[in-house]
Amino acid sequence: MRRLENIVCSFCGSLCDDIVLEIEGNTISKVRGGCAISRSKFLSPIDNEVPLVDGKEVDFSEALDAAVEILAKARHPLIYGLSSAGSEAQAAAVKLGETLGASIDSTSSVCHGPGTVAKQLVGLSTCTLGEVKNRADVVVFWGCNPVEAHPRHFSRYSVQAKGLNTEGGRRDRRIIVADVRRTATAKAADIFLQVEPNGDFQVLTALRAVLSGNELRGDTFGGISRDEILNTSSVLQDAEYGVFFFGMGLTMTRGTHYNVQQALSLVHDLNEKTAFTVIPMRGHGNVAGAETVLTWQTGYPFGINFSRGYPRYGPGEFTVTDLLCREEVDAALVVASDPAATLPARAGEYLGKIPTIVIDPNYSATAKFARVFLPSAPIGVAASGTAYRMDQVPLPLKKVIDSKYPTDCDILLAIDKGVVECFAYKVALSMTH
Repeated sequence: MRRLENIVCSFCGSLCDDIVLEIEGNTISKVRGGCAISRSKFLSPIDNEVPLVDGKEVDFSEALDAAVEILAKARHPLIYGLSSAGSEAQAAAVKLGETLGASIDSTSSVCHGPGTVAKQLVGLSTCTLGEVKNRADVVVFWGCNPVEAHPRHFSRYSVQAKGLNTEGGRRDRRIIVADVRRTATAKAADIFLQVEPNGDFQVLTALRAVLSGNELRGDTFGGISRDEILNTSSVLQDAEYGVFFFGMGLTMTRGTHYNVQQALSLVHDLNEKTAFTVIPMRGHGNVAGAETVLTWQTGYPFGINFSRGYPRYGPGEFTVTDLLCREEVDAALVVASDPAATLPARAGEYLGKIPTIVIDPNYSATAKFARVFLPSAPIGVAASGTAYRMDQVPLPLKKVIDSKYPTDCDILLAIDKGVVECFAYKVALSMTH
């Protein structure tokens, strides 16, 4: 039996790095320190899937050749997903996208992409989760529900965590939650703002107005009373060090990036009076890494097109939902994602009409209608790599057991090599004629 400590769980954006695993042979037998989701991730059996082409089991090399053939023939392919892959695989996907002249997009475009657009417009006053743990005496959760989506966030980083200046943990903090319904996170709040649907912009604007010394006209703002606005504003200003977490309840409601722009501007205003920071509550384990890797490779975080031989940025033009709904791509490569289960029905229907390739450790809803399914070694379990926590801190993911399948990165590099060889053959063939 082997005992491994300080293992990183790659399921959610918290990337808890204190997991202890006990391993017998090539099987993880016990998980200590993780949440229920983490334990399920580590204890789930691997290598249960098989390579498929048109629903038939084939050798891995045959499935790889089929994937190369589809992408080499495509005129405008799409590469999508990447949020649960390692940063090395994300870089390999960019390399393949450039080879193909493809569009490449991550799950950011359907979750926190509007927040990234807002960040580009007004900037981001941010910090690490370590600073939250050690310094924050006021914590805001807006449009997110970490109790259920990030189960150990409260205990490790925010509400209950004991730090250098917050030795009392929960007793040393004021918690503000804003959401359209009373979630499990809201039950732990000192102040709960039950915002009416699509009322976030109005509430944030009212808070900014009070901070600026303006008088509010009206009795309610986005479903929140004048007294609640004034009380919340007072708590925010009195913070010694505050942090504002926001989730998809802010980014994917009416107003999208305008909502986040107002939230980031609120944090900017608060920094005129005290110290305040903001962190997007990222969902998937390495979705923050997808934006980071794409940015350093291309200059842009998502929604990128290589059809002209250089990267172009186009949210709403080269993002996954728009490309599929307008039926502008003729092949798709899905990496560590399940768009059929998450995208609008119209986009999912078109994805089923074009040749689709799925690279994933698990047989997903998208894999069911994919032309090619390539199982991969699960990152952070049977494959090593790097992932970025929600606060942009990179952490190493360790390989703890062996898989009979290659990693996402190796598969993408192999596809890229095969496509380059196909293109070279076509050029050579045309020259002979």
